[in-house]
Parts: sequence; structure tokens; C-alpha cells
Amino acid sequence: MKRNCSFQAVIFDLDGVITKTAVIHAQAWKLVFDEYLRRREKRDGEVFRPFTHKADYLPYVDGKPRYEGVRSFLQSRKIKIPFGSPEDKPAQETICGIGNKKNQMFRYLLTKKKPQVFSSTIQLIRALKKSGVRIGVASSSANCQQILQSAGIENLFQTRVDGVVSSELALKGKPEGDIFVTAAHNLGARVGSCVVAEDASSGVAAGRNGEFGLVLGVARGDNQGELLENGADVVVRDLGEITIAWMEEWFQRKPKPLFGNWDKIEKTKGGKIMLNPHYSRTAEAALLSGKRPVVFLDYDGTLAPIVQRPQLAVLSEDMRTVLKTLAQKYTVAIISGRARAELQRLVGIKGLIYAGSHGMDIAGPEFSMVHPKAEELAPVIRQINTQLREDLKDIPQILIEEKKFSISVHYRLVAEKHLLRIKQKVDDIIQRHNPVYLMGGKKVWEILPRIDWDKGRAVRWIVQALKVSWKESSIVYIGDDTTDEDAFRMVCTRGTAILVSYKAKQSAADFRLSSVAEVKELFAVLLRKGKSNVK
Repeated sequence: MKRNCSFQAVIFDLDGVITKTAVIHAQAWKLVFDEYLRRREKRDGEVFRPFTHKADYLPYVDGKPRYEGVRSFLQSRKIKIPFGSPEDKPAQETICGIGNKKNQMFRYLLTKKKPQVFSSTIQLIRALKKSGVRIGVASSSANCQQILQSAGIENLFQTRVDGVVSSELALKGKPEGDIFVTAAHNLGARVGSCVVAEDASSGVAAGRNGEFGLVLGVARGDNQGELLENGADVVVRDLGEITIAWMEEWFQRKPKPLFGNWDKIEKTKGGKIMLNPHYSRTAEAALLSGKRPVVFLDYDGTLAPIVQRPQLAVLSEDMRTVLKTLAQKYTVAIISGRARAELQRLVGIKGLIYAGSHGMDIAGPEFSMVHPKAEELAPVIRQINTQLREDLKDIPQILIEEKKFSISVHYRLVAEKHLLRIKQKVDDIIQRHNPVYLMGGKKVWEILPRIDWDKGRAVRWIVQALKVSWKESSIVYIGDDTTDEDAFRMVCTRGTAILVSYKAKQSAADFRLSSVAEVKELFAVLLRKGKSNVK
């Protein structure tokens, strides 16, 4: 009997999660690489060092697209050869040639033995489907469909995104989240309400970079630490250790009060499920770990209180003074749904990084970026804005705010009797304009261009532009709204996500502050005790 789960879909990696072909893959790689390294020894006099599972396969090859795996391993050995072409013959000494030889070897080994499956994974998939959860498979392998067919389980999956599909759609390989995100979209599910199950470090990193609601690591070998370090929320030895009820509870979790857990550690459930140590930190340990903070902030509801009209949301002089002092000690970025120019005017502090329109328009002291697809769709946004203003002009107190790359329809002051009409009109426009989609917020409907971008991806872009490391810096994100959840999931396990809300509610954030006043109080603590990252 189907029931409503608190999550929409689970997307499984293939090798090592569903099937036991990882062993065959590793065997094929070893045979091909060892043969090539022997050839270089004989021809060039290089010392032969065999390709090994732990030192070579896991860090450089496992989970990556085939050619990227070849490139990655050869780079580790400082071997430079031409990339070549996907049409290269297996005998050619190019990255593509070696990759094609590995595929040839894998297919040969596969004919010798039917691929085995992990029965516990199949049982979980069947139980999930019975509960109404959508199921997908995402793999770097171009042989995914053949393997599923050979194992007799192709019908269990509602979508398949593999090496063939990735090539057709020009998807980036792991650790980018493209294949998992594409699978979620194919299933009609939001990535934040989806689970990724992966056994490779690059795969869990892809789940984290894709902003998935739960990144589940499956440690078939002695790699629990690597999976946790690369972004897994939890790690299990086998999927028989996880239950649907546990996953539902995960998606219903609420962040802990920050100051109430400043120096306390809440006990976590034991058992076979290994929770990322990130989730058992005190707030003090998370924020004052000795690493240099990079502070990301939303504006409305975080730096300035939520008010009836957006134009009235101004920084208090106290907050501006504290924020200016904070920016002298740390790198500070403000990410808002507001237009960047308006955001800069409202904050009025030089030297900050400003990201407007949900991160589609970014400007800092040393870099800037406008998302090209957002720029391309700006005329569509203007057209929708004109149409909405005309169709809803008779509704008292409605506020339609155009921000160049998005539109906000504010209904905080609108009489309840008009809300259904507004929503119907907005939905009608969304249906007629495929390049846009709708996102809800606090008494507002946001109309955004349908591009693979949000506040979380903006955070990652800025981190990369700053050339700082997630491991060596303390990345902090503070926000209050639905649109901040993407950033919370991007920061999870490798930074600190803080929700601003006067009451406890479901969120991917680690901690909760109750008000703008508490945000200012946290700034004061960081100023007193934190380690500066400004030279």
C-alpha cells in the first residue's frame, strides 16, 4: 500500500551499490593499466609500479567517467599522453584509446559471469517503490543498461542516467552533481527531497555538490572515513542497515538552537549507521575551530527584519556598524533574492561580495559574474512582469517586484479572498513560459529562470573564486527562507548552516538563531573570538 513519504526519490549508483560489478571494473582497470605500465617500462625504461586498488583505483578512477579515470590516474603518475578521440582504437596510446581498451576488457570479463546484485539493495528498492518513492539509477558507466538487463532488474528503475546519456547531454562527471540532478529532474523530484546512495568518494561529493537532501555512503571496503570526508551525511556497510523510517526521520529533522548548544553535544543514535561527525559538533566547535571563517549571509530576515513592504527592510545602524567591523576581519558575502544593485545600496558597505537575484549576479572586489543563461532569459522575465502587472493591477496591496533576472509577487498585505486568483494567474504564466519556474517564500512567490542555479551553487562558485578550501576554511551560511535551503545543503558536512527562525521548523541547517538580534549577537562572538582571514 502506497503512503506519502517525506522524501520523493532515491537515486542509486550502480557499481558497488546495486551490483557487484565494481570488482569486475577494478579487475579490468588493473589488467589494462598494468599492461600499459609494463609497456612503458620495456620501451622507456620507467620503473614499473603496479596499479593497486587502494592507492590508485579508489582515489583516481572509482566513480569517474572512463576517460576522466584514465586522465586522473595518469596525472597521478606524471604520465602525459594525448587525449585522442572517443573513436580511437583500443591499441592507440591516447587517453581515449586506453579508456576504450578498458571498456573492451570489461565487456569481455562480463561475458564470463552474470553480474551479481546486492540483495539488500534490491529489497530496499522494492520497499521504497511500494511506499510511492520514485527510483532512479545514475552511473558513469556506459554499460549500465547492459548490466541491468543482464541482472534482470532494469524494470525497477524509472530513469537511468549513465555514461551514454551523459555523453548525449554533455553532462559533467563526478564530483559534479550533473548525473544525479538530471535523474532527479527526470523523476519530477526536487533534489532537496531526494536521496543519493553512493559507494565512491567522488559520488558522495557529487551528491553534496548537487545539494541532495540526504547523501548516503555505502562503505563496501575500508573507506568510511573517505566517504564522510567527501560529503556523505551517513555511512553504512550495507543498505540492509538503513530503513525507510530512518530516512523519513532524517528529512523531518530540525536544527538545534545555536546558543542553547554552544558547548553541548547532543547524543546521536548509535547502531550500524555512522553519522558524519559534522552533526555532533557543538556550535562553539563548529564556528571557532581555528579555521578562518568565510561568512555568507541572506539579507531579509537575517540582517534586516521581515517587514510588510520590501523597501522598508533597512539595516539598523547598529547592524551596519557590526557588519562593517565583521567585514574588516573576515570575508563576508551577502546572497539575496534582491537585485544586486539594490542590495549594494541597502547595505552600503564597500569590500563585501554581493550576490543578487539568488546568486545569478555576483560582484566582489576581485571578481564578478552574471549567469549567461539568466542574461539570456531576462527578456522573458520582463515580458512576464508586464503581463502580471496588467492582469493583477486591480488587486489592492499586491506588490510585483521585478529584479531583472526574477520576479517577486508579494502578497503579505493582500486580502485572503484574492490569493487564489493571484496563485492561479501565476501558475498559468508558469505553464505558458517553460523557461521559468515558481518557488515559494515568506508571503511571496518567486518566478525564476529555469536554470541549474541557486544560492547553494552561488556559494560554491564564490568559494572557488576566492580560491579557498572547504577543508581549511570555516564556511558559514546564515539565512531564514526557503531559498536558503539550497545553500544549507551545499554547506552541509563541510561548513556550518544556520537558520534564522523564531520557532523550530524542518530544515537542512545545523543550528538555529531566533532573530536578527541573535544574528548580531553571533557576529559579536565571532569578532571577539574568531580568527581573522583578512590580510
